[in-house]
Amino acid sequence: MKFGKRLKQQIQETLPDWRDKFLAYKDLKKLVKLVSSSPAVADGSAAKAEAEFVYLLNNEIEKFNAFFMEQEEDFIIRNKELQQRIHSVIDKWGLNGNHPSDTNYREEMGKIRKDIVDFHGEMVLLENYSNINYTGLAKILKKYDKRTGGLLRLPFIQKVLQQPFFTTDLVSKLVKECESTIDAVFPAVKEEGGVHEREQEAITVAGEGIFRNTVAALLTLQEIRRGSSTYSHFSLPPLILPDPDLIQSIQLQSPIPIV
Repeated sequence: MKFGKRLKQQIQETLPDWRDKFLAYKDLKKLVKLVSSSPAVADGSAAKAEAEFVYLLNNEIEKFNAFFMEQEEDFIIRNKELQQRIHSVIDKWGLNGNHPSDTNYREEMGKIRKDIVDFHGEMVLLENYSNINYTGLAKILKKYDKRTGGLLRLPFIQKVLQQPFFTTDLVSKLVKECESTIDAVFPAVKEEGGVHEREQEAITVAGEGIFRNTVAALLTLQEIRRGSSTYSHFSLPPLILPDPDLIQSIQLQSPIPIV
């Protein structure tokens, strides 16, 4: 399957509010075709088309950066709020809380668990957003250079590598913190023989089903990355999917131990 179709599939599998934030690959592809088919004559049509192509590329990068940084700021706030909610429930309803209550504790922690599942999924989707848009830029620039004989790819990719949307260190750190919270507050049930299992009661995730969106988007990206026949310094590092045990642990609900 060609990249354009896979990108369309990826967009369909992400959150509805995110769908207009992805690379305008189809528009860029049309411009590449226009530039490559325009004769280099005095009317300057080829130069004009190339300028429009570069202009659109820069606009796309600005779009990625604005959206990515907005989501980062939101994630920082939500992470703090989730931690505060957890401590508040423990302090109030936990075994050593002001008003110990197994029923209230489990009810409130159940709500928090669903929010953590959503939160974790959205952060993984943002990492995926960075990867898929970088991949799209690299592919359209490769197509441009190949068809026009231009040399845009190298300088543009060097520019992209310095952009906020490509720098996912903070989001990756928040993902790890979220996973540590899941392990600490919602531990797996340890059965005889040391095997950790979850009761087969699925969490009902709010909205569009962020967990399902996350897994579907990651698998699509994995197929896109697998489809590349060559590796170069333009390539992304190997895709690391979430740990299968972690996926199972946040997908399937276990009894919430009171602490």
